[in-house]
Amino acid sequence: RGAGAMADLGLRLRAVTDSISGAAARRPRVQRAHPGPSGPCPRPRTPDPGPSTARRPRGLPAVAPRLVAVGKTKPASLMIEAYHHGQRHFGENYVQELVEKASDSQILSLCPEIKWHFIGHLQRNNVNKLMATPNLFMIETIDSIKLADKVNVSWQKKQAAGRLKVMVQVNTSEEDSKHGMSAADTLDTVSHIFDHCPGLEFVGLMTIGRYGYDLSQGPNPDFQVLAARRRELCSKLDLPLEAVELSMGMSTDYEHAIEVGATNVRVGSVIFGERTYPNKPNPDKEPEAEGVGERLAA
Repeated sequence: RGAGAMADLGLRLRAVTDSISGAAARRPRVQRAHPGPSGPCPRPRTPDPGPSTARRPRGLPAVAPRLVAVGKTKPASLMIEAYHHGQRHFGENYVQELVEKASDSQILSLCPEIKWHFIGHLQRNNVNKLMATPNLFMIETIDSIKLADKVNVSWQKKQAAGRLKVMVQVNTSEEDSKHGMSAADTLDTVSHIFDHCPGLEFVGLMTIGRYGYDLSQGPNPDFQVLAARRRELCSKLDLPLEAVELSMGMSTDYEHAIEVGATNVRVGSVIFGERTYPNKPNPDKEPEAEGVGERLAA
């Protein structure tokens, strides 16, 4: 690829990171009252910026959002270019594609600090294959206790240094086409990971949510559901809010997601361009497997 194309990717990546910083600055913070001569000072009032933020939480943990650059269907060369522009976290939807990119000789030699996130639906029969991924940093899509157990056993057999970071995926929109567990099952699954999966480190909750939500109608309800589950978890398991990440928001809504609490956003097409989908079956999907892996593209 020429220098001009690389510069264009760098500009797009910089625009996204600037937007993330701006959205993080707009998040409400926990403001503590400082006593004055006549008692505590009242909290400063801020103007209502519109319906999309009308029901924001009063305060959010001051956690810098993480950008996961999603390279689905894009060549390894683009991942290397983004890495050279400072990007370190990358995500893939399909096990086969992730293993191939992460094992690419150029990526291994030129991107020593790369961190891979698996963000697609994970079937138990593909867990061992996924564990072979070099520089695997996190699995964001644990959607059952059985899957957590399988990942835990496979990771421990690998005898890797440290625990594998995982998130629990919640089907906040309750759509049949979406993977993830029901919001009601989240607490039991997270508790199981803490109590029975010593090879795993639970770090947060993830959702995909419905596509095309109109923010003029108010905050995205899927994001609100995920934030509510975090509050419930933290209350019942005695965890600080900042210990439980929220992975929500993609190319079309990542700024809004950050404003209402996201600490991890998965952005692809606005960085790497629109994706192309060849006419071939999902390499991770068995013929009898249930459903089709949803696209994380905008």
